[in-house]
Amino acid sequence: MTQPRPRDKPETDEDGTPKVGGRRIDWQQVLAEHERWLRTVIYTRVGEPQAVEEVLQEVSLAAVRQKAPISDPTKVSAWLYRLAVMQTLLYRRKQGRRRKLIDRYAERNRPRESDNRRQNPLDWLLSEERREKVRTALKQLSRRDAEILLLKYTEDWSYRELADHLGVSESAVEARLHRARGRLRAELAAHDVVAADA
Repeated sequence: MTQPRPRDKPETDEDGTPKVGGRRIDWQQVLAEHERWLRTVIYTRVGEPQAVEEVLQEVSLAAVRQKAPISDPTKVSAWLYRLAVMQTLLYRRKQGRRRKLIDRYAERNRPRESDNRRQNPLDWLLSEERREKVRTALKQLSRRDAEILLLKYTEDWSYRELADHLGVSESAVEARLHRARGRLRAELAAHDVVAADA
């Protein structure tokens, strides 16, 4: 009688740490290196600081456990991106409801109180009004559009860097950004923010 064949498991060190391509991955270092942009990806999808922490912990645990192991060590960024997206979907399903991501983002990220005595009050008011209109316009975009715009302009990544982190081609990044910018411009125009301001 033949024995059932065990399922393939990721190669591990003697202490159980997964290895990729025969070499050990220091997940603590890898996760620390990618944490900032992963937080941006997660935040655009869940919209709550405490949820970001929770999902990031799940991403870290899933990376270390490697239930869906990575086969190519040069594609760690894209693998982590897919893992982060999957974990945010699981989190939202567990919560049982969709959240209005960009609206909550706008509410929690209002400009901090600063010393306005040195600033012209009219200038401050106009800039605050413009920021509010941009937040409102962002709220109208899809999560994918908001995500790529926030990653592009908060991380200041090139198309190549965006493609590497998102696991897509540069032409796909260029097309997504072009569409997202166009939609944002249309929303800004609808909120009376002139194109030069956008």
